[in-house]
This record gives sequence, C-alpha cells and structure tokens, in this order.
Amino acid sequence: MPHPAPPSAHQISQATNTLDQLKHYLRAEPPVPDTLPLLTPLLDENTGVPILLGDILRDAARVVTQRAANHPMDDDVRQIILGLREAAREITEWHALHWDIQRLNSTFPQASGTLTSH
Repeated sequence: MPHPAPPSAHQISQATNTLDQLKHYLRAEPPVPDTLPLLTPLLDENTGVPILLGDILRDAARVVTQRAANHPMDDDVRQIILGLREAAREITEWHALHWDIQRLNSTFPQASGTLTSH
C-alpha cells in the first residue's frame, strides 16, 4: 500500500489557526444557535477532534516505538511513548461530547441549521 502524502506544516498551521479563530469567536459569547453548528463537526463521534487527535497521538507513539526498535531506547523515550499513548486514551474519551451537542441541538432546535462555508 502506498504511503499517503503528509500534510504540509502550512496545512497543519491552517488547521490550528482555524481552531484558534473558533476559540476567539466563542469568547465573544455568540448566540447558541450560531455556535452549535460549529461545535457539531468539531465533536463528531467519528471524525471530530477528540477522535482524530487520539488517533494521531497513538500513531505517533507507534512510529516512535517502531523507529526505536532499531536503536537503544532510553527511559526518556519510553516515557514520551507512554505519555503519547495515555494522552491519546484520555483525549479519545472526550468523543462522548457529541452526545451533549446533540442534546443541546434538541434544546435549541433553531441551531440545527446547516453550516455555511466561507
């Protein structure tokens, strides 16, 4: 199987900049009906940030573990791998927030509109 092309550092920066923009938008205390359509994909149970970030951290731990198999692994590297795996587990558990967003969408039905793209 061919390796997928990695995203560029610029693409990763764009993603984090978008999340930062959302953070600043939410700090301005927008109406809930405007907020929920933005949170829904962010916390999607299959493709939301908790699932993706958990997968990324698990895969990073796996890559380091495989590369370290050819080199002596010191305690620092083992600790980093354990930290990545633990963070992945904890972050993935937050995927359950999608249920909270669904309940909020029920509470604020006018918020169930479609997202607009820019």
